[in-house]
Amino acid sequence: MSYCVNCGVKLDDTLERCPLCNTPVINPNEITYTHSVPPFPKENGQVETVKNKDVAILYSLVLIAAGAACGLLNLLVFNSSAWSLYVIGICIILWVVAIPVFIYTKLPIYVSLLFDGLSIGLYEYLITFNTPSSRWFYQLALPITAVVTVLAILLAALCRKVSSSFLASALYVFSEIAVLCISIELLIRRFLSRPFLLTWSAVVLTACAIIIVALITMLSRKRLRGAVRRRLHF
Repeated sequence: MSYCVNCGVKLDDTLERCPLCNTPVINPNEITYTHSVPPFPKENGQVETVKNKDVAILYSLVLIAAGAACGLLNLLVFNSSAWSLYVIGICIILWVVAIPVFIYTKLPIYVSLLFDGLSIGLYEYLITFNTPSSRWFYQLALPITAVVTVLAILLAALCRKVSSSFLASALYVFSEIAVLCISIELLIRRFLSRPFLLTWSAVVLTACAIIIVALITMLSRKRLRGAVRRRLHF
């Protein structure tokens, strides 16, 4: 073992130049092993990146295998009820959610949200096979899913086309929360054959209305908007 005459770093017997300062190694009193394995690789290795296509194939096969395995177990062993439909429905939802991530990354967000809503509706429909009546699906679950899907698409459109600032996004969110709560209560009352009156959703509507008025005021006043942004650090 020798040392570099220039920088003093410890050198391996196989080195002909210092790896730190590139000074030639000269030591006539020491035998140089030219055929030994160097202490570090000469080429920089790089791990090959994984393609989205490969991940999508693996992800799809895992979901298909899970759904098929549960379906066979339900058919051949535990066949007292159609419980495998729940697992198959969840696999469908997970696959649809992964479409814009792994399979088709250029899919518009509106189409992706629409597919998400359709997959959730399909899952709810599969549940009807294990329930004595499907009335809850057509009069309650499906309309609520449709309202949530439409509001999600509308929120994405407002953030992309109108304004995506923090205050504007908060205004959209609280407005849609009020609409969603009112829609849910009215749909529940329709399902239970009760009068169309607002009770708990009126409380939510009042709170959201106060916040919405405050947000509109801040958005319409430039100085106030700037002061709020500086104090809240956004």
